[in-house]
Amino acid sequence: MAQNIPQGPLKNIVILGGSYGGISTAHYLLKHAVPKLPDTELYRIIIVSAASQAMDRPACPRALISDEMFPQEKLFVSIPEQFKQYPKDSFRFVHGRATELDHINRTVSVSIADGGTEMIAFHALVIATGASTSSPLLGLNRDEEFLRTSWATFRKALPTAKSIVIAGGGPAGVETAGELGEFLNGHAGWFSSSLKNPKASITLVTAGSKILPVLRPAIAKKAEKFLAKVGVTVVKNARVKMVEPLDAGSDSLTSKAAVTLENGQVLEADIYIPAMGTTPNTEFVAKALLSADGRIDTNASTLRVDKAGLRVYAIGDVASSARPAVHLILEAIPVLCTNINRDLLLDSGKDKNAIGEDRVFKEDKRETQLVPIGRNKGVGAAMGYSLPSFLVWLIKGRDYWLWTTENLWSGKQWAKES
Repeated sequence: MAQNIPQGPLKNIVILGGSYGGISTAHYLLKHAVPKLPDTELYRIIIVSAASQAMDRPACPRALISDEMFPQEKLFVSIPEQFKQYPKDSFRFVHGRATELDHINRTVSVSIADGGTEMIAFHALVIATGASTSSPLLGLNRDEEFLRTSWATFRKALPTAKSIVIAGGGPAGVETAGELGEFLNGHAGWFSSSLKNPKASITLVTAGSKILPVLRPAIAKKAEKFLAKVGVTVVKNARVKMVEPLDAGSDSLTSKAAVTLENGQVLEADIYIPAMGTTPNTEFVAKALLSADGRIDTNASTLRVDKAGLRVYAIGDVASSARPAVHLILEAIPVLCTNINRDLLLDSGKDKNAIGEDRVFKEDKRETQLVPIGRNKGVGAAMGYSLPSFLVWLIKGRDYWLWTTENLWSGKQWAKES
């Protein structure tokens, strides 16, 4: 049987990152962009990911307590397995971490997980490396094994912890406080505004005047009331100045810590969990390509990295084009992939007038954020409308989006071009 043999060098479309942005981009391009290109066999999608498994990262505040919280085969899925549906030569998975991007010579150096390094030339590049969390308990900062090991260490210390301090008033901090409060302390009675004599003292510290800064004050106040019912005390307008030992909550997950606030107050903790923001994973990128906050300087309309040359893009938490949020990543995927396809068609010699204009991304800045507090409560808003606790539970709180991830990881969500 005759075989289609590529008539030229392969054109690598390299995607750095194996989470929401990277996996979605790969599926969308394989389904809707590459098939439209002339000489499709010349194009190959390559995902480079430090983790070989994708996971439902928003679920970490509950998943860190026990493997019994979620079915593990759904919480973690093999990235290579999700792409076996495509022709073998159209996709490659590289288990490794990008260490240097040479945007001038258009190569990426990768430290391979099993040892050694590889330099990969790219025809197009999508940077979707995300961001690392302050605590290794709350994200895939390295890979799935490191995360599981961190959880195992934490779980051993949890039953004897009498005092826990969580720093950070955003969703990660609030959700972690709520999950731990309910797990360790249970709930206050129906007519009680707070839990009396909780088994574990849990303190949530925020530098802001309220928790959940994206949401309106009334919703934040409601969240604070829900936290009180599971034994969580919220300390506002109090920035953490120093933690002793210095590696508490990071390299040393379960060491006793003294948390000193800027006002001089010292909080003693059996367990300290830093949950203050994230750090963009851009250490391999030249500073000339970064914005002031360390993210990739990304064209907010086209999602191109204009300073990096032709056919370089960024999406997700690593990009400056929108605030970090999963729903904004998913809204950006069709825009990104349409523009990649357009650029590839132009490069192949197609007439500009025949392929239309750029597709434009516009960040939806309406108040949208859902924050479960324990397994039965939650606060939030969607598209500017406040949601009742029941809806927050129904949409996110019952399993932290696990009901959505199967279609996302498998590419079924992108079956139709949108």
